[in-house]
Order: sequence, then structure tokens, then C-alpha cells
Amino acid sequence: MTSFVVPESIAAHARRFYAERGVPVAARPAATVLLLRPDASGRPGFEVYMIRRAASMTFGGMYAFPGGSVDPGDSEIRLDWTGPDAAGWGDRLGLSPGAAQAVVCAAAREVFEEAGVLLAGPDHQAVVGDVSGDEWERARQALVNRRTGFADLLRDCRLTLRSDLLLPWSRWVTPEFEPRRFDTYFFVALLPMGQRPRDVSGEADHTEWIRPADALARAAAGEMAMLPPTMITLTELDTCPDLTALPEIAAARTPATPIMPRLAETEDGTPHFHLD
Repeated sequence: MTSFVVPESIAAHARRFYAERGVPVAARPAATVLLLRPDASGRPGFEVYMIRRAASMTFGGMYAFPGGSVDPGDSEIRLDWTGPDAAGWGDRLGLSPGAAQAVVCAAAREVFEEAGVLLAGPDHQAVVGDVSGDEWERARQALVNRRTGFADLLRDCRLTLRSDLLLPWSRWVTPEFEPRRFDTYFFVALLPMGQRPRDVSGEADHTEWIRPADALARAAAGEMAMLPPTMITLTELDTCPDLTALPEIAAARTPATPIMPRLAETEDGTPHFHLD
């Protein structure tokens, strides 16, 4: 069993929720993408792209990965698609084909909206290069402002969504006592050659590439605030010897199984999140 100490403010809120027999709100489907690249210093291993949520955002001040909620249109769009079809993704994620398509599209859309990384290409083998130019930025802004849809952007640019670049990793559900809850599918993806993520969303006040072990060390030292899903995912990634081993490791995982932290207290009354 894994355990995390819970701040007293969160524990107090949870106690009130249970004492008042609160009714959990429905968890909104969401997707998160861990972008990975070889260590920039040339050392063995790899780095992960992390953002610190702005204070005005949900989970403000916490380090996390690019991602966000599924939009209604993510399940309705029709677009050119490389990789497993919607039914295949549904089998892997434990979802209906439409819901699976929505989650996969949300993952690709959010990483473009939040980090300026586009998991798409002109055909089923290639990936676009640098997408930081003015024309791409106008397209990204139109997507963020909902003046255009993700499928429209890809169609106008004559691109196919490279869903095969997304490797499903895990599924985390926000505890039932939280007022805003998410059912989030975590994916890992290698940073496409020629692309570079950048803070373009306004939802983060700091971004950085960091080795998983270094991020965990800084979290233990109190330098990086993280929620349990982030810390557990970094711990899991840290056991991966290199990026070539990633597909095999991801394929052996069970991303359809939801993980929801459970609040408990030790004998001395210290509140903890437990992961059974």
C-alpha cells in the first residue's frame, strides 16, 4: 500500500463532506500527456516535460503534465486517423468506441493547446516538424478560442492524427469529496523530432524538462508540489531504463483500471491518502 500525507485543509474538507453525507459530483473525463525526450545533457535516461499550474487554475501551484477535460466535440469529430481505431482504443481503455475516441482526441488536442506540440503528420508514417511559427500559432489560438475544431485544423492542414504516438499508461479518478472531479487517462508520448514544447496556454507560470528521479527528489525536498497521481507516475517512469523500453512497458500496463486515492487516518490522527 502506498500512502501520502494529506494537508490538513484537504482533510478537513473531506471530513465535512463525509459528516454531511455529501453526494460526489460526477467525474469529468480528461486526458493528460507526458512528453518525453532523451536527456538533453547526453546522459543515459530521459526527461519529462512538466508545468506548474498558475495560482488561478485548479490545483494551482502544483507541478503536473499538459492536459485537460474532454470536450463534447472530441467524440463527434471525423478525422483521418493513424493507429488503433476507436473500437481498438475502447478495448484498451475500457470505454465505448465514442468515449475512447474522445479521450484520445482530447489528449492530442490538449498537448497542442497547452504545449504547442502536434501529434500529427502528412501521412501515416510522418510527423510534422516545427510548429512554432506564426501561421501555426494562429491556428492554435483559433483552436483554444474555439473558433475552429481540432478536426477542422487537421483537415485544413492536410494532416492525420497520429494516435499511435500515444501510449496509454494509467487512469486516475479524483477523490469523491472534491468539488471538481476528473476521470483522467494518462498517456506517454515521445517528443516529435523538430518540435519543442513551449508555455503558450497561460495556464502555467513555469515549465521545465526534468529527469523523473530529479523531480521526485525535489518533491521530497519540498521544492516541487505534486499531487499523488503525478508522483506515482514519475516513480513508475523512473523504473524505465530508457525510451526504447517504453512501448513494451506501456503495453503491459492496465490503463482501464481506475485508481482513486482514499482518505484514511493513522492511529495518531494524521490524515493520509492511501492507494491500495
